[in-house]
Amino acid sequence: MSSGPQHIALIGGTGFVGTHLIEWLVRRQRQVRVLTRRRERCKALATLPGVSLHEGGAESLDALLAGQDAAVYLVGILHGSRQDFERAHVGLLQDVIAACQRQGVRRLVLVGALGAAVDAASDYQQTKAQGEAALMASGLDWTIVRPSVIFGRGDSFLNLFADLLAVAPCLPLAGAGTRFQPVWVEDVAHVLADCLDRADTHGQRYELAGPETFTLAELVRYVGQLTGHPRPVFGLPEGLAMAQAALMERLPKPPMSRDNVRSLRHDNVSAQGFPSATFGFAPAALTSIAPGWLAGNTPRARYDSFRRLARR
Repeated sequence: MSSGPQHIALIGGTGFVGTHLIEWLVRRQRQVRVLTRRRERCKALATLPGVSLHEGGAESLDALLAGQDAAVYLVGILHGSRQDFERAHVGLLQDVIAACQRQGVRRLVLVGALGAAVDAASDYQQTKAQGEAALMASGLDWTIVRPSVIFGRGDSFLNLFADLLAVAPCLPLAGAGTRFQPVWVEDVAHVLADCLDRADTHGQRYELAGPETFTLAELVRYVGQLTGHPRPVFGLPEGLAMAQAALMERLPKPPMSRDNVRSLRHDNVSAQGFPSATFGFAPAALTSIAPGWLAGNTPRARYDSFRRLARR
């Protein structure tokens, strides 16, 4: 067992990245305490060795952090009002920082965002930058990881496009030419787990970007090829994209918002690249991972699956 922190609290740990991080920490025999508003929704996590669920919200932070060696803040939202973004990316993080200070938890790791800046185009990017600034000014032993768009089985990125391409005859895209360096969720979780164990990561910010660069249109076309639903993909001028997003915002789970459109004004790529020299591994390529689950949606793959079941 490593000499790193043994008792770790996760805020936002029931989300996409958090559940992968929990698996890494369980393999390293850590004791993990996860904050959740609804225990019933994630009770399967409590069956993992060393994992306990702590039900509550901001009012429960002191109880969550009592006796912990470190904490990881993974809260992030993609849609909502300016107030929603400030609450998730700044306000709650400040509450966590204050609770860490009261409870003597010196170590706090934050999942930020590549492209976050106080003068960025979107509320998402601005508030992510404000949260990073609050942590850096906290006096805690902090580390910030700033991933590009994160992909993996069960993500809300590639799978969103797979669902849209399955039903849409064509796909008009906001920010079709915006470039991304998608990073695998397992690589993000691996870095987070390593950061917790390594004192040399204190006071550092790391940009987590994958080895391949795609425009948004290229990514969508690739998903269409993998899933057997190739469709015409074309870019929308920002004015039309904003009008489209305004309509989508009325849906219960909007696939796009006007704030997302503003985020797409700038490429989401890293000048630094993935910190392979620091963490001792290279990030996986999207084209080597995504076929493992997206290609299973093709008619041919489903036919082959039926044949295997029928032993033919």
